[in-house]
Amino acid sequence: MDDYRLTQQLLTGQDPSAMVDVLGCPVHPALVAPFEALCDDAARAGFDLKIVSGFRGFERQLAIWNAKASGRRQLLDSGGRELCFEQLTEAELLESILRWSALPGASRHHWGSDIDVYDAAAVPAGYAVQLSPQEVDDGGPFTALHDWLDHQLANGAGYGFFRPYAHDRGGIAPERWHLSYAPLAARCESGLSVARLRNVLSDADMLLKDAVLAQLDEVYQRYVAVPKEAYPSAYAALLAEGEWG
Repeated sequence: MDDYRLTQQLLTGQDPSAMVDVLGCPVHPALVAPFEALCDDAARAGFDLKIVSGFRGFERQLAIWNAKASGRRQLLDSGGRELCFEQLTEAELLESILRWSALPGASRHHWGSDIDVYDAAAVPAGYAVQLSPQEVDDGGPFTALHDWLDHQLANGAGYGFFRPYAHDRGGIAPERWHLSYAPLAARCESGLSVARLRNVLSDADMLLKDAVLAQLDEVYQRYVAVPKEAYPSAYAALLAEGEWG
């Protein structure tokens, strides 16, 4: 990763060559062993911990973004209620997308360090996981798993995993299903920057690009950067003092 171009491609989801598919979804090999250890603990507690989404490349994230920006994919407000595309201003449209979907080039899933998880034992075979608050809040099929995960992470038994979107900080909506492997994610996050993201987005065929680039510094701080205090204290020191630090 010493070469700038290669580093930029890795950090922005344009180079999947480092990923492995041994957990049902492509991920970075660094998190395979710790995730398997977490799965073993979960199994002993009665859960079948599975990954529904791992590595997601730039082009896939761009397709999701453009589908929402053109009204071809559902848009939600901060409370998870559906919005009418035709009634939104450009600013409202941009905020509704960023609230629930990462900016292409800035998704933590690009690094292979972040995963979305569920309890396969809690639903019938073939169940289509929605990754919705209703599935993980009180009464949802995956609530028990996430209550158990909360306990494990709070007591240092998470094998380096943490929830980057555990709380609403006014940017991305809380995502209880989203786990991040801190030792890898911290290094990747310290390598990403507004300048690198601007370089990638400037060449992308992305809807709302001009609006994003015009306020990229603000977008980065609000919707991309995860503060050091969100990381487990043992790994926060891995974050370099970069643009967002």
